[in-house]
Amino acid sequence: MAVESLTELDLDRRTALAKAWGLAEGFDLVGVAPPGPFPEMERFAEWLAHGYQGTMQYMVRHRRRREAPERALRGIRSVLVATLGYDTPSPHTAEAQEAGRGWISRYAWGRDYHELMEPMLDRWVARLEAAAPGHRFMRYVDHGPVLEKVFGRYAGLGWVGKHTNLIHPRRGSYFFLATILSDLEFAPDAPMLDHCGSCTACLDACPTAAFPAPYVLDARRCISYLTIETKAPIPDELAPLMGDHLFGCDVCQDVCPWNRKPEPPDRPEFRPTEGALAPALEELLALDDAGFDARFAGTPVARAGRERLQESARRVARTQRGE
Repeated sequence: MAVESLTELDLDRRTALAKAWGLAEGFDLVGVAPPGPFPEMERFAEWLAHGYQGTMQYMVRHRRRREAPERALRGIRSVLVATLGYDTPSPHTAEAQEAGRGWISRYAWGRDYHELMEPMLDRWVARLEAAAPGHRFMRYVDHGPVLEKVFGRYAGLGWVGKHTNLIHPRRGSYFFLATILSDLEFAPDAPMLDHCGSCTACLDACPTAAFPAPYVLDARRCISYLTIETKAPIPDELAPLMGDHLFGCDVCQDVCPWNRKPEPPDRPEFRPTEGALAPALEELLALDDAGFDARFAGTPVARAGRERLQESARRVARTQRGE
């Protein structure tokens, strides 16, 4: 079957077809953003100036490409943005607290999303490249110098909430983002208005007070950063505040009103694997390398490694004992 040429179509038809191909690969929503510049790109520089990135030095190293997408792809005209939901009907943090057990972030219960999304993106990009010879399409799943949430907002896929996550009015915020930078022009979508209003539920509920202001996250105090991103020791003043969290944190999303009745896709790939939902601390501490691999291989938790996860389990146990 002949591939329809995108370059021979008018802008609206070209855009509709490119979006349809992304949806056909299994993404939930697809939008188009212009490459900027946007005010948020300037605020990213301010965020770095405060040191809120902590030990994530890659944020600094690739700062220019995040602030100016033209540095990532010369001649960039458009950014395709797609979402993939990972929510399931399983309990939220506060509903599953139990002595002797810890908590793993919702996104990490099932299959590693990179393993699922990257092949989907590769097939989508291959189709785009075949239909637009000579044009470039660079795809990313949170591992490139791209401000995904900013592009998601300008692609009409939601607004950036006070907890700094992208929120869609029907999908909530439990979704992953993928981006494709292109030097082929597509029709941009309208950015979505902010619907957080006067709500401060996420800011008030953060166990470690990681939000110095609405829409600003100090990663150095964020439980997800402390248990996943940094290898630095957890500050003594923060450790007791981290509660049952072993790997990541969902609190700011769990309390968000827009996540009360979302439309969960409930993909089998993201349902909790055995032992991922509120795992018993004793079981985690008893794992050897083979046992850890058997339990967590192919999930995001594998990124932490056995020793670090067990260190978190010991910290949670001390907190539950009141030490």
